Amino acid sequence: MFQHVFAEMNHMLEEIVKHYPNAQETQKQLLIQRWNMLKAMSDGIIEEWLSFEDKMGAFREHTVLPPMFPLGDTPEMGMESFVRGQGYFKLLMYRQSIQQFSQIVYDYPDSLLARMYIAMAHLHLEETSEALEHFQWILPLAEHKKLKAMIYNALGCIQAKLADTGKAQEYFTLSLQNDPTLPDPLINLQVCNQNRGQLQYGSQLISLI
Repeated sequence: MFQHVFAEMNHMLEEIVKHYPNAQETQKQLLIQRWNMLKAMSDGIIEEWLSFEDKMGAFREHTVLPPMFPLGDTPEMGMESFVRGQGYFKLLMYRQSIQQFSQIVYDYPDSLLARMYIAMAHLHLEETSEALEHFQWILPLAEHKKLKAMIYNALGCIQAKLADTGKAQEYFTLSLQNDPTLPDPLINLQVCNQNRGQLQYGSQLISLI
């Protein structure tokens, strides 16, 4: 749902950027109106989503929910920066998400979950070296198999982006060995084998509460 909305908004913005420099005055005014409309939509979406995330966070704080994987003592999950970081991540606003989770890492340098969000956000931004640095930091500390599977899958995606198909397939296989129920590495193995399709990563963080 969000991908479709933001794809349309990005397309409109690209058209504005493309045509504005050489546009006549009347057309410039029209393009500015469209830009203002996009700005209003963006601000509205962010405000509504962050309000929604605040309510989700309040429910999580007072309700015992089964975690996706054991995280131990994670007081940072109750921080406003964490809620906002999740909101930005779900809205595909990865740069803003990194800023929020970086504040958490400053206060909680051992937070595996905050670093996972940062690493995945960098990966979505095609900043593979930054993502790799965080994943390599997390992996030796990851005790739960699902978390390891997510990391190995992400490492496989990085290798696939670097055109090292063999290493990518090795990581995807390790991911499945740690968690055979994880759908992403199986899809990614098919992408590598067929040399077409879209790599999948980070979907579990989208659904994490």
